[in-house]
Amino acid sequence: MLPAFVFQTPDGTERGKYLALDLGGTNFRVLVVKIRSGIRKSVRMYNKIYAIPHEIMQGTGEELFDHIVHCISDFLDYMGMKNTRLPLGFTFSFPCRQTGIDKGSLVSWTKGFKATDCEDHDVVDMLRDAIKRRNEFDLDIVAVVNDTVGTMMTCAYEDSKCEIGLIAGTGSNVCYMEDMRNIETVEGDEGQMCVNTEWGGFGENGCIEDIRTKFDREVDEGSLNSGKQRFEKMTSGMYLGEIVRQILIDLTKRGLLFRGRITEPLKTRGIFETKFLSQIERFISTYTLIIALMHLQSLGSTCDDSIIVKEVCGAVSHRAAQLCGAGMAAIVEKIRENRGLEHLEITVGVDGTLYKLHPHFSRVLKDTVRDLAPKCTVSFVLSEDGSGKGAALITAVARRYCGGIDKYLYSMRFSDETLLEIMSRFRRELEKGLSQDTNPTATVKMLPTFVRSIPDGTEKGDFIALDLGGSNFRILRVKVSHEKKQTVQMETEIYDTPEDIIHGSGTRLFDHVAECLGDFMEKHKIKDKKLPVGFTFSFPCAQTKLDEGILLTWTKRFKASGVEGMDVVKLLNKAIKKRGDYEADIMAVVNDTVGTMMTCGFDDHRCEVGIIIGTGTNACYMEEMRHIELVEGDEGRMCINTEWGAFGDDGMLEDIRTDFDRDIDRGSLNPGKQLFEKMVSGMYMGELVRLILVKMAREGLLFEGRITPELLTKGKFETKHISAIEKSKEGLSKAKEILARLGVEPSADDCIAVQHVCAIVSFRSASLVAATLAAILTRLKDNKHVPRLKTTVGIDGSLYKMHPQYARRLHKTVRRLVPECDVRFLLSESGSGKGAAMVTAWAYRTLACLWDSPSPSPASKLVWML
Repeated sequence: MLPAFVFQTPDGTERGKYLALDLGGTNFRVLVVKIRSGIRKSVRMYNKIYAIPHEIMQGTGEELFDHIVHCISDFLDYMGMKNTRLPLGFTFSFPCRQTGIDKGSLVSWTKGFKATDCEDHDVVDMLRDAIKRRNEFDLDIVAVVNDTVGTMMTCAYEDSKCEIGLIAGTGSNVCYMEDMRNIETVEGDEGQMCVNTEWGGFGENGCIEDIRTKFDREVDEGSLNSGKQRFEKMTSGMYLGEIVRQILIDLTKRGLLFRGRITEPLKTRGIFETKFLSQIERFISTYTLIIALMHLQSLGSTCDDSIIVKEVCGAVSHRAAQLCGAGMAAIVEKIRENRGLEHLEITVGVDGTLYKLHPHFSRVLKDTVRDLAPKCTVSFVLSEDGSGKGAALITAVARRYCGGIDKYLYSMRFSDETLLEIMSRFRRELEKGLSQDTNPTATVKMLPTFVRSIPDGTEKGDFIALDLGGSNFRILRVKVSHEKKQTVQMETEIYDTPEDIIHGSGTRLFDHVAECLGDFMEKHKIKDKKLPVGFTFSFPCAQTKLDEGILLTWTKRFKASGVEGMDVVKLLNKAIKKRGDYEADIMAVVNDTVGTMMTCGFDDHRCEVGIIIGTGTNACYMEEMRHIELVEGDEGRMCINTEWGAFGDDGMLEDIRTDFDRDIDRGSLNPGKQLFEKMVSGMYMGELVRLILVKMAREGLLFEGRITPELLTKGKFETKHISAIEKSKEGLSKAKEILARLGVEPSADDCIAVQHVCAIVSFRSASLVAATLAAILTRLKDNKHVPRLKTTVGIDGSLYKMHPQYARRLHKTVRRLVPECDVRFLLSESGSGKGAAMVTAWAYRTLACLWDSPSPSPASKLVWML
């Protein structure tokens, strides 16, 4: 039940020129397919067939794909199309686990193939690599499809009721259109998707042992893939002849055939081909059958022998057709029940030599379906053009409903090879930022935070936490107590930070913060207390001690004047002192990533990384002091705020930035800065999608070319819209609703295309964050000199929390990039404010221990105060 990522059958509007490949047996076919739409719709095909030698079928994967590319090259030369980059559909008739229309990892070889280093590898990537090695041409690989899917699409082009594809030839398999709500292995509940059943594997768990015979077991044990594809070995053309041979040997040993004499030809595996079944069952005259047997098997056959052989062939082929009919009846009944119908009318597209050439197979199959599924009227349509045409049609449909999206977004889809390269670049930036010599020119600033440990469970007290980092300013009262066990109580107030204050003067901004803090203390009746305060300030600050933070640069829309280069703790103390109605003891200023790490570290002491993926993005982690050349001392560890949002500000990421990214940057408040953040964070993602949609609409690929004033308005498409559109159940209806608010009247295809754009943009963000996080994890692993790292990443941010797919994509990519790391991702339910209180508690505890010690040295007190 492998999802094929084919969502629609052809509707007659497909057009264009496509290349198609068809690999599934000893012959490999290359085609050019020209599709014409409209009243005179037509499909014209030009093809060549190439042999796949046995030694290549069972050689290496590289040899196989090099041979395939050699055949493509010959065909393109033959057609005079070497310099044309055509969209390509690849019919690959083996079970593949797909994560997209153009991604398919081979599950296992079948039908005599055994090329090494292919299983669990993406066959599209292998084809692309082989094309690169040859370096003669390029192809736009749009789709990889199973031959059943290709067959269904071929027949659906002529018959709109065709929603099932059947192959009954060398192999045996079926696909059909399933309701998305029933496919739990794929996200989304809207519409349908084609599922490749891979029914050849039916019975591998032993569920059909009661109907398998000793002859089936002998055929299985002598095959290349013993124990697998058991249903296929009872139903497909590759094995039926061998089953007959095994039966004939058994009957001969019993003295019931050929006078009990087993000849050398009869002993030879594979000599009785399935085509002989078709020929024998077609013969009417006993005499001609005897002649045929003597010719084919070199046996001295009698009249009785010929009757028995014909009976054996009939029984084996009849059973195969009945079994296929039983499977087909199950599928049509499932479709009928899915749709809640009393009666279903449906068409099955069929291909394969067994179905086409055997004189009785198709009739028995149809009769069985009719008997077992009486509430379904099932028509069978023969695919005259094979699955190659279907691959071209799938490519056309994919390009139609995606509106040519990949033309614009191809560079946003990263291979693991590219992500590992980005990971390597970021690892170098970490080292550059930690070095005294290279830090001044480093874009990833690696700012020491003077937080030297995560919570250890001894923290206690009553604290105030401030959290400033976006349009909302949060104040918390955090009480950490030890009764029976350590508990944390929090009281929170959220205050709005108006746009005019964000963009005004620094004095106004900190007066606003001080006013909010006064209001909070008034509400909670603590104005008379001088509680320790932790200040989460989510902007890059240079620190020389825990309670000092010199702002390096504003990010995330903030632009208050007179603050950059100043100590934000002093600015806040000044604003509080100006009020004069309360006092505050600001003991720590921390980045929101540090607050997140400390919050999660309170619950999981293994947490040593903090990440924010929301309006902005950043990460911190615990680094060994011996590596931090910016701070004196070699003992212990210190948390480093990487400020990874600026990764790429030196041009390091120019090869992966798109024109849309450059447009985003030019229109921002800080052009040329925070380039990585502008590619991945929630503040910019919605705008990125809007720019792509405008571009596609101008090209006539969306909304019938209509561009509304709302669509042209900056900021109208928000990142929260991306989250809504990518939701599994109501995503497409949300897309329609959101686009309608932008003045667009989208078609169903428009909604699917917009959902596809959103998925590519958000997936790129998750992939890039995964690559940079993977670099931090490998550094932690190397620092500890362990073969396998076990650690926890504390994580917060609206994009990570609210987007329906983001967290899963991030986790999966990280684990793929750093398989030697066991990573637990822990969501910060309490935000970074609680973490600021934890830092303050640690500082408060450290100071108390220092002052309460029997003989604190003046030098140690001075060090703390400094």
